[in-house]
Amino acid sequence: MIPIRRQDAPVRALRFPAEWEEQSAVMLTWPHAFGDWAPVLASADPQFVRIAAAISRYEPVLVCAYDRAHADHVERLLTAAGVPHDRMRIVVAPSDDVFVRDHGPLAVDMADGPLLLDFRFNGWGGKYPSARDDALSRSLRDDGAFGATAFQSVDFVLEGGSVESDGAGTLLLTERCLLAPSRNPRLTRAEIEETLKTRLGADRLLWLRHGYLAGDDTDGHIDTLARFCDDHTIAYCACPFEDDEHYAELKAMEAELAGLRTRSGSPYRLVPLPWPRARLADDGERLPATYANFLIVNGAVLVPTYDDRADHEALATLAACFPGRDVIGIPCLTLIAQRGSLHCATLQLPRAVLA
Repeated sequence: MIPIRRQDAPVRALRFPAEWEEQSAVMLTWPHAFGDWAPVLASADPQFVRIAAAISRYEPVLVCAYDRAHADHVERLLTAAGVPHDRMRIVVAPSDDVFVRDHGPLAVDMADGPLLLDFRFNGWGGKYPSARDDALSRSLRDDGAFGATAFQSVDFVLEGGSVESDGAGTLLLTERCLLAPSRNPRLTRAEIEETLKTRLGADRLLWLRHGYLAGDDTDGHIDTLARFCDDHTIAYCACPFEDDEHYAELKAMEAELAGLRTRSGSPYRLVPLPWPRARLADDGERLPATYANFLIVNGAVLVPTYDDRADHEALATLAACFPGRDVIGIPCLTLIAQRGSLHCATLQLPRAVLA
């Protein structure tokens, strides 16, 4: 637990919860006709309905809609899908894209309750328009969506998909993303590390130098490559095919993971995830399909699937990592065509964030 001082407030301890801890809701930013998703709305709406309906079996969904007409549209879709009204909350907050994992707020636990941190979002290093996404969390705060939960804006570019927490002070990260000059160019590595430690209550940063997915716009988010399943288990992307462009990089990442140690000094239990066959965009570019982009919710794990022969193996592999939880496959071909997947499009809000 690392102390943090708010202005005119005493020092308090903070902690960045693990995803498997109790949640109050999962956020979604719904696709709309005012951006890149316009051409694929016919398939995107059913995709997001399926995600929201699956989550609502276990906890509420907080949905960000573009405007009031869009909110009414989303409510009709969810109602028709059988989502109970007490498991849906739809708020108006205009967005550029749907990947709420990266533009939504990150919650840390303080001694007196949760604190929502609104880090800056710059479109994955200036690759895409991001002004509305960057303002989304503040818009929700101003409209009362988070109730009395404490909220703080942080002048530091950070995407939720780039940090993986074990809930006990350890973060798993990639150098390729966090140290990219397009994120926080005025800060040294030491200053970036200090910010992560101070803001997220970390005392151990486990950096990966290797690992990437072709077609990935995030510069190597950790949630596409390797994920904590508990405080001593990491599930990770493994490419078994030597003729695949990913083979050398993912083998090097595997070796790095094998060299990491838990807080007690033991090696992590490493669980290789299956490798789906190459999926290509219309222009022939390879898409970043990954089973590491799963979502943990209360009582379940939702796993992206790609109409691939490896889907079943991925579900079985992750079921063994999460005994006692339901494991549910969610078709994600529409998401992956937009260069993201299930975890990218969702953001858990820990216990007590929402009443």
